[in-house]
Amino acid sequence: MKKFTRHLLVATSIGLAAFSGAASAQALKFGFVNTDRIFREASPALAAQAKLEQEFSKREADLNGQGATLKAASEKFEREAPTLSDTQRAQRQRQLAEQDRDLQRRSREFQEDLNTRRNEELQQVLERANRVIKQVAEAESYDLILQDAVYVNPKNDITDKVLKALNGK
Repeated sequence: MKKFTRHLLVATSIGLAAFSGAASAQALKFGFVNTDRIFREASPALAAQAKLEQEFSKREADLNGQGATLKAASEKFEREAPTLSDTQRAQRQRQLAEQDRDLQRRSREFQEDLNTRRNEELQQVLERANRVIKQVAEAESYDLILQDAVYVNPKNDITDKVLKALNGK
């Protein structure tokens, strides 16, 4: 719903701008910024990614270690299962199932924490990029800057200018 409202607002703005532009015979200056490219190439985005990797690398290594341990224990159980008594086999199966549930829970928590932090960091990058976009738009007298479009003529793409300004700071 939010996206629909945003698209409706953009379409209305373009329509009004085109109508008023035709009436006053002034050419409108449009620009486009590729947000995905900003997130991939801007130095603040790369710094945020490095920060997240550093922050979460220990937990990820712990989860990978726990997964490897569980896999080894499961393989060992498969090899020894024929020689175990029924009670021993049932007990080991319960232990393995419990370890697996714990690993899955910890993995979910890790992913949730990582996604939350990633969203926080990307939001900061986006806010900074939007300030730079506004500065570029004001400095070069753009009437409208779009961030999502189906097609954009490369002459209207100001992503390089925004990246240069973001990386220069």
